Amino acid sequence: MSSELLAPLDLAFWHLETADHPMHLGALARFDPAPDAPGGPAEILALLAERAAAVPRLRMRVRDVLLPVGGAAWSTDKAFDVRRHVHHLRLTDGADPGDFTARATRLAGELMERPLERGLPPWEMYLLTGEPGGPFAVLVKLHHALADGMRAVAIGAGIFDQIAGARPPGRRRPRPVTPRSWLPGPLNVAGAARGRIEELGRALGVGASVVRASRLDPRGTPALTAGSSGTRRLATVDLDLEEVRRVRRVTGGTANDVLLAVFTGALRHWMLERGEPLPAADPRALVPVSRRRPGGAPGPGPGNTFSAYLLDLPVSDPDPLGRLDAVRRGMDRNKAAGPSRGAGALAVLADQLPPLAHRFGAPLAGGAARMLFDVLVTNVPLPRSTLSLGGHPLRALHPMAPLAQGQALAVAMSPYDGRVHTGLVADGKAVPDVDRLAAAISDELTDLVKITDRSG
Repeated sequence: MSSELLAPLDLAFWHLETADHPMHLGALARFDPAPDAPGGPAEILALLAERAAAVPRLRMRVRDVLLPVGGAAWSTDKAFDVRRHVHHLRLTDGADPGDFTARATRLAGELMERPLERGLPPWEMYLLTGEPGGPFAVLVKLHHALADGMRAVAIGAGIFDQIAGARPPGRRRPRPVTPRSWLPGPLNVAGAARGRIEELGRALGVGASVVRASRLDPRGTPALTAGSSGTRRLATVDLDLEEVRRVRRVTGGTANDVLLAVFTGALRHWMLERGEPLPAADPRALVPVSRRRPGGAPGPGPGNTFSAYLLDLPVSDPDPLGRLDAVRRGMDRNKAAGPSRGAGALAVLADQLPPLAHRFGAPLAGGAARMLFDVLVTNVPLPRSTLSLGGHPLRALHPMAPLAQGQALAVAMSPYDGRVHTGLVADGKAVPDVDRLAAAISDELTDLVKITDRSG
């Protein structure tokens, strides 16, 4: 049986999960029916199953290993049956049977509440259909131990016609699970010791930054500090990518700076609409950043490879351009420090810890996220080519990030086909009005475009 050790960060995600805090990410893809594409739900379901089964990574499950102590490994599931992972659900008619997207999003929220079965390869796909001949959606759930955002895109893209029809690359040989040598040869001792000292130095630097950035005082809006209920509500919104670029051309910075500022303004308006006072201290966002090599190279190993920045969201500033300037300056400082430094580089710190520390420390550390940040905001790139499934064109793909313990909201954005498809994952009890926040995001971009058009 082929197997490979879980990378340290993957192991941390595996042990962070609880019944009320599932650590899976996902995406809700919506397709429009193509008149010239044959096949109904049964044929689409069979196509999904066939293509998912052809992705080697989706046949892997997690098992414990003897060495290293506390470690775990990915191993091929000998009893793999794709039918246990790919399902079809027909949406029942609601008050507005024509609004397929709204009904699919509500159902996806219920499905995202459910943890993945840990004895199986940790993923699921759901085909969601409505009226015959109408649009349909595919919900993909992947455990965060299996993939980060970029790796999830690479895995999930295997269902699309354009990816499945391409020549598959050569398979990478997995790392065998072998005992570590505690008696290295004399020529390796000096190099190993020097490497460990350097790693320890990096870990101490990040650890000190984490301690300095930790907040012991309660802050933020009540919705973002509410206790977790284990429920999930989803909302989606699509932004015009050209409008984002118009703002960037006038104000400078990056498109991601604009998107972060748009979310900041939406958060401000949403808080005020709720009748809540603005927080005494601006809420803080965790902004993940990939550490994979440029050009799509997977980087070191197949597991999660990312760090993150911490960014104060200036909701207290009533000026949209002032908020954008503050966001841009904050991100510039983060980039100058680099993704492997600072309190946001928790993933880098996790890479330096032994497996036993993750096994026993992750449940205790799970609640610490609340001390560092209030909301996760991530940008997940998608393939630039037009995608389809069985000839049916992909019209929207809304990414969904996991909620850390103590968190009530996570926002993920993906540019595709001239739009920025945004998925909001919220604790259903803490943020039952996440739809209003999604609407505020759209309104904020509209206002920012008008302001920059006048100033430009």
